[in-house]
Amino acid sequence: MVTDEVGRVLLVHPTYRKDGSWLLPGGVVEAGEHPHVTCRREIAEELGLDLPLSAVLAVHSFAPHHPDLQPDTRSPGEIRFVFDGGTLVPGRVEAIRLPREELSAYAFLETREAVQRLRPMDGKIMLAAYRARLGNTATAHLADGRHILDVPALDRLDVHVRYRPLWDSPLHRGPVPGRLPVQQAWAWCFVPDGRVVVVADPGPRGALPMLPGGTVEGTDATPEDTLHREAAEEAQLTLADPVRLGWVLDETGEVYGGVGPNARLRLAARVTAIGPAAVDPATGHPFARLLTAPAQAAALLGWGPPGARQARLAMETARERWGLPAARPVAIEEIPTEGMRLS
Repeated sequence: MVTDEVGRVLLVHPTYRKDGSWLLPGGVVEAGEHPHVTCRREIAEELGLDLPLSAVLAVHSFAPHHPDLQPDTRSPGEIRFVFDGGTLVPGRVEAIRLPREELSAYAFLETREAVQRLRPMDGKIMLAAYRARLGNTATAHLADGRHILDVPALDRLDVHVRYRPLWDSPLHRGPVPGRLPVQQAWAWCFVPDGRVVVVADPGPRGALPMLPGGTVEGTDATPEDTLHREAAEEAQLTLADPVRLGWVLDETGEVYGGVGPNARLRLAARVTAIGPAAVDPATGHPFARLLTAPAQAAALLGWGPPGARQARLAMETARERWGLPAARPVAIEEIPTEGMRLS
């Protein structure tokens, strides 16, 4: 499992598969070889890179005679290991060199697109490994594509990461210029232990994470009013002390009907209460609600390095203004349907 800085997964296209499907980089263990040695060797052979492996993200076993196995595979079937090969910065991506007789191309893909290029079982294994990394959970153990232990929240909710290039824009720290209308207000909403709330909008192709907030409406006197309203509607959050962190420039306003240049506001706020889940009036269905460390939230959002910097800024603001601790990455938790009591 190798990703780029915004969380897209690296896949390679083998020349020897008649169905045209893609693969995670890696390969078959040779006689007497340990799996982690195989992985580093195959990465070197296929990509021309020497990558350290930081964790085992997933272990998957096939039953004998499973249709995805080679016909001559002997019992007990086949076991696959997915190791964490880390994140490639642009300079290292440019260093990739493929053996053209074996691999014709590589691509960094969002998970929803990646599963379309992988065989169904390969897609399930990839997603389990990817979510184990994002969610900071233990190694995912799967048998024939299914978790054999408790299903982690990101898998249960079918959460995917969506990269949106606008979020690479810099965060401007000063006041919004008077000529720019504020079209959007989103916030890093902190609970007392320093984690933040992320909402995920379920859909036919999976749930997409986002910060609480939304579009400024004509009935909202201020962007802060927008934040209070949207946080209550989407995630049933009661907020206090919203503070502006900065704003991102949207050059076109295309998503708002082509209104032209506008500002998208980023804030931080304290969560004072989390109520029972409810239907969002804008979508007609309830959103999933997750608790996660700010750094994990930035990864879930697909914001890359700018998002990581914004997460640090939000965390520093929460510590200075409200005395909240800096939350370290932990297993991502789903907020119960009945809500949570905050202490």
